[in-house]
Amino acid sequence: MFQTFTETSDPAQHAPRLAALRKAMAAEGLDAFMVPRADAHQGEYVADADARLRWLTGFSGSAGQAIVTVDQAGVFVDGRYRVQVKAEVDLDHFTPVPFPEMKPADWLTEALPDGGRVGFDPWLHTHREIADLRKRLEVEGIALLPVANLVDRVWTDRPDAPVGQVRLHDDALAGQTAAQKRAQIAAALAKAGQGAAVITLADSLAWLLNIRGADLPRNPVVLGFAVIDDSGAVQVFADPAKFDDAVRRHLGNEVSIIHADGFPAALATLDGTVRVDPASAPEAVFQILTEQGTTVIAADDPVVLPKALKNSAEIDGMRAAHLTDGAVMARFLAWLDRTAPGGLTEIDVVTKLEELRREAGILDISFDTIAGVGPNAALPHYHVSKDSNLPLANGQVLLVDSGGQYANGTTDITRTVAVGEMGPEVRDAFTRVLQGMIGLSRLRFPKGVAGRDLDAVARAPLWVAGLDFDHGTGHGVGAALCVHEGPARISRASEVPLQTGMILSNEPGYYREGAFGIRIENLIVITPADSPDGREMLGFETLTFAPIDRRMIVTEMLSPAERDWLNRYHEEVFRKIGPLVDAETRTWLQSATALI
Repeated sequence: MFQTFTETSDPAQHAPRLAALRKAMAAEGLDAFMVPRADAHQGEYVADADARLRWLTGFSGSAGQAIVTVDQAGVFVDGRYRVQVKAEVDLDHFTPVPFPEMKPADWLTEALPDGGRVGFDPWLHTHREIADLRKRLEVEGIALLPVANLVDRVWTDRPDAPVGQVRLHDDALAGQTAAQKRAQIAAALAKAGQGAAVITLADSLAWLLNIRGADLPRNPVVLGFAVIDDSGAVQVFADPAKFDDAVRRHLGNEVSIIHADGFPAALATLDGTVRVDPASAPEAVFQILTEQGTTVIAADDPVVLPKALKNSAEIDGMRAAHLTDGAVMARFLAWLDRTAPGGLTEIDVVTKLEELRREAGILDISFDTIAGVGPNAALPHYHVSKDSNLPLANGQVLLVDSGGQYANGTTDITRTVAVGEMGPEVRDAFTRVLQGMIGLSRLRFPKGVAGRDLDAVARAPLWVAGLDFDHGTGHGVGAALCVHEGPARISRASEVPLQTGMILSNEPGYYREGAFGIRIENLIVITPADSPDGREMLGFETLTFAPIDRRMIVTEMLSPAERDWLNRYHEEVFRKIGPLVDAETRTWLQSATALI
């Protein structure tokens, strides 16, 4: 199994660890210390060696931060984790803090009313984050001080850094060679008058060099840094043991591999004009470059946008991966329909789905499968363990959010299904979520609009009933890369213009704490759309093909256009997936996709 179900956190250890951290703070003369979820690459997943927040607090979510003072320890979490954090941390020692309603700067101002000294590891916080914090705190007499990481000082059995082997990503799937990509980025740097760019995002490094790694679970990336200059030459800073001779030969002489320990010294030798992304690069990178007098241009990582704009080969690979995964989902949903509840538990559901994906040839799952029934379905990022594992029971909702890493693409799909008869409140909420998903799927919009402009479309049917959900409507998705990818997303916070070739999720939801949760998710790719007056318009092509549970729908709530969309979608699901599955599954699929 890729996914495990054992809790790795020991609640009895967190109070002593907190005390040890406070002792280290006192030795440094600090009044507070910040412990982010992030590593130096700001990725969603972190290696065990970088899981400082989990080690200290027990909180295992994919986003968050702790701030520790001499008498308080706040754990900042967003709406996805409000319930989860209360179950994972020792509430006698750690206090959940709602973010972004309460921002770290405001919390520190309240916690340190007479001013103070706040320590942070400059490799774990971005330049923009620290600049914004410093601007807010300095007027309150609170100083931000870069220090060597205090958690590492007291974490005596900290795991070693990972040394996963690098593999090549097929040029045919990438649609460009690594040399072509390096030339593309170099040309952009030269045009902007920038001599080099520092790359700190692990997925940017993977995309740029057409490589994939095994340093992290779920995300096929290589943990490392890079510097690319305006000639296209690249220095990679990572453990050389990750790169075998075949990979080195393929990368060629213009790509050099240097141990990650050499990255700070190499930064200190850069001169001229260097581009660094303030939103993702560590504060330490800016410190080193600034101290030596290098001209730093604060600008977006030059790889991020080209990576997001998938070419035809990448989109074809994603289409193929989703057909393979659609067959998996059909087999899974048919099995579930035949079997549930039947003594099944959430772990049984996760295990069966991974088994089917393994048979289909996945390299990994694209994230830990979320399979929550009843009250657990109300936790948007629920992770089942042996302790939390619930049985499926009649009258409950089962939410399954899952995906696979295939050689040709990355998938992410959520389906919410009925176990037995559903009550009217659940079916009403499900239908409203479905209406939001359909509304976004059908939308055409002018070129230049951003995700924030579309977010309300998916929420409108819920808003009419006074309902909402506390996560974004959609995130970017990588092509055989990370399932969560920037820079674009469908969210009220996203100002990045949407462009042709971007792949996003479309996943509105609704969650009733302690009762049920609903989410329906397809992946969509942005395509040009027709306009009768010649405007530049965009629309969405759906990549995901799996039936939506018709038993959950209040049919009379759907408009004729919504009903037509669902019927056409189900016709396409059966046409594309039917030939890929066995006869028993095909019979089930025909019924599951019948017209309404």
